[in-house]
Amino acid sequence: MKPRILRNSVILALDAAMAAASFVVALYLRWADAMWVHARDYWWQGAVLMAVVMALLLLLTRYYRRLWRYISLKDMVDLTKVALAALVIFYAMMFLTTRLEMLPRSVPVIQALVLLAVLCAPRFAYRALHEHRLQLPKGKQVPVLLIGATADAESFIRESMRSPSFPYRVVGIVATEDAMIGHNIHNVRVFGGIKDIPAILRKLKRRDDPPQRMIIADPYLDGDHIRSILEMSDQEGVALARMPQLSDLTRGDRDKFDIRPIDVEDILGRPQMKLDLESMRAVIAGKTVLITGAGGSIGSELVRQVAAFSPTRVVLFDQGEFNLYAIDRELAEKHPDLPRHAVIGDVRDATGVQHMMSACRPQVVFHAAALKHVPLCETNVEEAILTNVIGTRHVVDACVASGVELMVQISTDKAVNPTNVMGACKRVGEYYCQALGQSSATTRFITVRFGNVLGSTGSVVPLFQQQLKQGGPLTITHPDMTRYFMSIREAVQLVIQAAALGQKQTEQPAPIFVLDMGSPIRIADLAQQMIRLAGLRVGADIEIVYTGLRPGEKLYEELFYDAEALAKTDHASIHLAAARQGELSMIRRTMDAMHQSALSRDSKAALALLQQLIPEYQPQSNTEEKKAV
Repeated sequence: MKPRILRNSVILALDAAMAAASFVVALYLRWADAMWVHARDYWWQGAVLMAVVMALLLLLTRYYRRLWRYISLKDMVDLTKVALAALVIFYAMMFLTTRLEMLPRSVPVIQALVLLAVLCAPRFAYRALHEHRLQLPKGKQVPVLLIGATADAESFIRESMRSPSFPYRVVGIVATEDAMIGHNIHNVRVFGGIKDIPAILRKLKRRDDPPQRMIIADPYLDGDHIRSILEMSDQEGVALARMPQLSDLTRGDRDKFDIRPIDVEDILGRPQMKLDLESMRAVIAGKTVLITGAGGSIGSELVRQVAAFSPTRVVLFDQGEFNLYAIDRELAEKHPDLPRHAVIGDVRDATGVQHMMSACRPQVVFHAAALKHVPLCETNVEEAILTNVIGTRHVVDACVASGVELMVQISTDKAVNPTNVMGACKRVGEYYCQALGQSSATTRFITVRFGNVLGSTGSVVPLFQQQLKQGGPLTITHPDMTRYFMSIREAVQLVIQAAALGQKQTEQPAPIFVLDMGSPIRIADLAQQMIRLAGLRVGADIEIVYTGLRPGEKLYEELFYDAEALAKTDHASIHLAAARQGELSMIRRTMDAMHQSALSRDSKAALALLQQLIPEYQPQSNTEEKKAV
């Protein structure tokens, strides 16, 4: 017999025997020695019946397969349910055969207490002995200081106590909530708060047990706190790392206790959001979903997250062959049973877009295709207009013609009081969706506006990473420049969440949702943090050089207009902006003229029309911007 089968059989037999014994013990506790007189006719039959009932329930629930060394509170709750179910069945059967005439009413209560005690006590004793036996000598594990007295911290400490191969030993905990200060978790002290980290490190050093690493165990710690902790770790010479977040684990690419270094997303990110997954699923599940720009940074992440919500089919639309191939291949590997259709095409081709929509018949469209690099759009005005203005119009018109239920327009903070072509073009796209949404009876238009996303093509973080690899310097256009930042994963989650909110929101026919980007980050501070994360020193190892503002570049970005009085929604990270009214016929006439100017390469006329449609668009040259500063 295999050891596993033998072990399970022994546990099953032991639990059944203890269940039988609980009935006999309950009778003895009620009657003492008189039990052999009062219950002589049925005590052994009851014990046998109880053993059989318990064994059958354990086989049915497969509870006997659970390892005692890893027994938890949930396991105890499940065991209690099995035991109580066994008692109910047992006494029901006893009633049918004996009417329980000779059985005192106190016996079932006594037996329940005895049964739970004899089932739970051996399991807890085994786990306690096992964990005590496996505690390793002090020198064989790396001493660490955990930040956050959380459930993750408790699991981490428990694993360090019972696993011989676990590489870490927790010597102290830093509280992220004041209420936890002074408490112990598995005999590990919660010393103080984040501001007390230097004092805690000195105290542990005096005890001759200094931590060699600090590990963040609080998944809800925001970027401001992480930046502060990183500063302290740099000053104290202690490495900083973190445990995977829940979002990391759901992707299946990390183990629960696979500690990893702090990265840019950690120091700029916010706490994990609470999402209404059911409403998000309702937008996607059972529907054909089209994503334009599917090979881009935002588009590809949209593909990944949309695929997780069980759509009927996903249509990938992009003009870049390689990027389209890459995301299509990834989707085939991760979701082999999901029907998909990869279409090479350009949003600037009205006929092609209309034909694709008519053939695929999507019910939900996410429009992420766009030119987004500000300096390149400044020097390629016609291309920016043809893609970001005319291309958006083609997608919007095709949605209406094909009866699409919901279209989500991905916009940007650069569309607010734009000073560059890219932002002004994206504002036209917003304006057109709002105007058409006032009259469309078939398609619901939603615009989602947010700032910079970490790691996207052309953003500052990949540029800094490349410059760090080359030994510097890190180039920044202005020391006072600030930007909003959000991870691609978080931005796309909120886009889908906003789409769900937009279907419920009835006050505005074409709402604009503005994502809460947190506090703006100084680009100079970001550069310094990235240098520290690389284990280098600012100035000594890597220089920071200021190059001056580029054409169309703003010192700071805005997420909404003053006239767009933001309203709260059901999600704390999503706000509703008051939609701007526009005359659809006028917008279309201006867009037609702009289209012709762009095709004829008349950039001056195209820019004039752009400014006519978006009066707040105030283009600035590099020289003018410097003077303004």
